Amino acid sequence: MPLYSEELIEEVRSRSDIVAVIGARIKLTRKGANYFACCPFHNENTPSFSVSPNKQMYYCFGCGAGGNVITFLMNYDNVSFQDAMTELAGRAGITLPEREMSEDEKKQERTRQRYFSLNGEAAKYYYYQLRDPAGKAGLDYFTRRGLSEETLRRFGLGYAGANADGLVRYLRKKGYGDEELKALSLARFYEDGGAKDFFRERVMFPIMDRSNRVIGFGGRILSGARRADGRELPKYLNSTETPVFDKSRNLYGLNLARASRRPYFLLCEGYMDVIALHQAGFDCAVATLGTALTGGHAQLFRRLGKPVILCYDSDAAGVNAAMRGIPILRSAGIECRRLDMRPYKDPDEFIVHEGAEAFEKRIEGAQNAFLFQSDVWRSQYKLEDPAGRTAFQRKLAEELTVFTEALERENYIEAVCKRHKIPEEHLKGLVNAVGNRRYTEEITEPDPETLMQGAAPRGTKGPAGLLAAAQMLLAWAALSPAEPERIRTLLREEDMPEVQEENVPAGIYRTLYRVILEEKEKKKTLQPAALVSRFVEDEAASKLAATVFTRTLNEDLSFAERSRILSENLQRLRKESLRNALREGGDPSRAGKLVKEMAAIGKLEIKESEI
Repeated sequence: MPLYSEELIEEVRSRSDIVAVIGARIKLTRKGANYFACCPFHNENTPSFSVSPNKQMYYCFGCGAGGNVITFLMNYDNVSFQDAMTELAGRAGITLPEREMSEDEKKQERTRQRYFSLNGEAAKYYYYQLRDPAGKAGLDYFTRRGLSEETLRRFGLGYAGANADGLVRYLRKKGYGDEELKALSLARFYEDGGAKDFFRERVMFPIMDRSNRVIGFGGRILSGARRADGRELPKYLNSTETPVFDKSRNLYGLNLARASRRPYFLLCEGYMDVIALHQAGFDCAVATLGTALTGGHAQLFRRLGKPVILCYDSDAAGVNAAMRGIPILRSAGIECRRLDMRPYKDPDEFIVHEGAEAFEKRIEGAQNAFLFQSDVWRSQYKLEDPAGRTAFQRKLAEELTVFTEALERENYIEAVCKRHKIPEEHLKGLVNAVGNRRYTEEITEPDPETLMQGAAPRGTKGPAGLLAAAQMLLAWAALSPAEPERIRTLLREEDMPEVQEENVPAGIYRTLYRVILEEKEKKKTLQPAALVSRFVEDEAASKLAATVFTRTLNEDLSFAERSRILSENLQRLRKESLRNALREGGDPSRAGKLVKEMAAIGKLEIKESEI
């Protein structure tokens, strides 16, 4: 973590309005005291992502993501703690002190720079192989596809020949070690000491980041190439994820397209589509890297601030990809349209047959994304059947509720009714009915009292129930007016349950317990969002800290009722803790003491004045 004091971190956090920061990235809707949205960290249709202005925290009741304004920026923008602090400090007018990188940070940065250099050398190797006599098959392929020498150079296109270890030998001579080649997925190594290039007999597409550094590769097999056993090889092969290559947060061609003066991006499915469009003058084309569109890609587009026109294939697979991608872009607040290339399959084929001028006209006529979706939904129902037509209209009403602003929703209702010949007043009434149900019943922060039996969600027993009880008691400990020593008397560190979950540290509840009491002793009162700052680089602890503060009891309950619920769950935790101690066995006198403590559990009580 950068060497910032806790006081400076808290000043930056406290002067950053979490609603403003998150609202600039995703669309928030106010409901009561909090704001809601569909979670940007997992796909969902019903908003369960809550932002609390009072607590200055966010929490998703669907996937459990949560934290404060710093952790949101780190996770949403995929930036480091220091980068998040720098952005927030700049917004708040706070000057951060200059600092030296730690030795670990220097080592990591040196490794990253070496990886970039290694990838760059591999790209050079493939580039020159394309121009070698042995690369004639690759050059012929690109020539048949109509690519000019300038385009080949601009995209750094290359060729991986049939030589099993040509790249390995080349990079070894350049001073790179086998472990480095393995880390970047450039070669495979075998127990007998043998090595083979990862890419062979493929035309190569270097993938560059926004700073024009090579971060990975895509390779397309040439026709006729097969495995040694005669089986077909995959048509496209991409680098696996490496320390410098994250497929979900990079786009092919973005290093060039980000400088385009066109007021939109063209999002394609394949490398050749991007290259063909750039060669035809559409220098704003990009493509995902062998994956479906993700929230990370949407974040890239959001930061670049331009609408997106989907240029996916015209076949069923392309239509389905567009239907999956549109909600992801919409949830990030990105204007989206869909380009119709029929009768051609993809942009490359369209450009070859119709040319750039015809493609420009298609762009001008690109269809509004929601209207395109409505056409697809219509095709899924038998509209000649009254039941089918009713079902279609209900589907439209459900989907139209994504537009929470009244004016925007009215405009879409009018357009959809005109397009599908539906009486506007009928659909408007149906949309209002669906919207009222969804936004008054479903977009509501879950009330812990309705979710819990004691501290556990209804029907939850065993370990999950104990964890829920511990979360409620930790929230009480953090917010209680009781002195730290009194809290330690009632709720002991050893009462905190051990976690038996993959990738979750076993002692995480006890760690959070200690931090809460330390903060209470220093500050008397504890701000939930400030507590999360103690764990910004520990994802599991940060997530738990955010979860804890959703376990506070409904303030509409009387103090007596809250006292009863907290006391029952305190007793539950203590009983389980003593049972575990008894199972350990040991000195008989110790066992006798534990039995006496067990008998006195009923006397444990959190008083109304301690809530």
